[in-house]
Amino acid sequence: MPRIHNFNAGPAALPLPVLEKVQSELLDFDGTGMSIMEHSHRGKAFDAVHNDAIARLKDLLGVGDDHQVLFLQGGASLQFAMLPHNFIGEGQSADYVVTGSWTKKALQECNRMATGRAAADVYHDGVCTRVPKQAELKLDGDARYCHVTSNNTIFGTQWHDWPDTGSVPLVADMSSDFLWRKHDMSKLDMAYAGAQKNVGPSGVCIVVAKKSFLSTAKTEGVANILSYAVHAEKNSLYNTPNTFGIYMIRTVLAHLQERGGLDAVEKDNREQAARLYDTIDGDADFWRAPVEKASRSVMNVVFRLPSEDLEKRFVAEAQDKNLGGLKGHRSVGGIRASIYNAATHASIEALVDFMTAFRKSA
Repeated sequence: MPRIHNFNAGPAALPLPVLEKVQSELLDFDGTGMSIMEHSHRGKAFDAVHNDAIARLKDLLGVGDDHQVLFLQGGASLQFAMLPHNFIGEGQSADYVVTGSWTKKALQECNRMATGRAAADVYHDGVCTRVPKQAELKLDGDARYCHVTSNNTIFGTQWHDWPDTGSVPLVADMSSDFLWRKHDMSKLDMAYAGAQKNVGPSGVCIVVAKKSFLSTAKTEGVANILSYAVHAEKNSLYNTPNTFGIYMIRTVLAHLQERGGLDAVEKDNREQAARLYDTIDGDADFWRAPVEKASRSVMNVVFRLPSEDLEKRFVAEAQDKNLGGLKGHRSVGGIRASIYNAATHASIEALVDFMTAFRKSA
């Protein structure tokens, strides 16, 4: 069976060259006579992979020794708990900019153990069509941090410029748009991202943080397994990490470098998103993009058809044409094309051709 055009929101498509390389190394990694999955996480073979992944990630991001890279488990959902557990003390609080269900969940998790407040909320009645403007942010100058979700997979909104939080540290959940372009990491005190959208398979959460920010984390009363300080001291090896996942991430990072780095990746991503949005906007009587143009996501293109019956037919017929993963999130319906870094121009053209044909037959 041929490989499909994969538009799943996550776990998402992985670059074919990466899958082929991993396949070739699955039984014998680097002449060691066994898979990387069989190596000790404290052995030389995995240690080299682990540190190479860190070095490649720092190179792509343009950060140096002032930043710490961690490979953790539990996904972004665990970070929802780790952040307040580590950084909010008695009498302190943090700000959350609510732009959808994920930031709402992060705020709710914070309030289970500490105090969080909504510095802005554009998520109303289960719908979000934009990110807030700077003037809408009601920030607490004494907050321990301000948390944003950089890209909203469900509603297809995205921050294209970081908000100005003054002296308050800015933390971003970047699970669905990490490494889609060069990020201005100087404006972020911490970024975290589940790997399964742009960087690798599920099971690894990447954390990139300024060491100066990590140094303000609590140490007393923090469980070791939830402590950024402990994980940083042990170079993410406090417990057995997801060795295969980190190996996969290293291989994806190498692939991104071979593509020409994040400038080349961004160029492809923007061109592909523009191709889809132009197709949608070119026939607005049939296709409807609910997101305000200034907030549209380059990673998750969401749109609606005139009726739910047509949407169901669209998804079914697309699947028959080897176009998979186009059904919108169950909470909102509609259509969603997730076009992360592994998406190809061929996949975008296949989708546009199908949309054109479907429109004529509808």
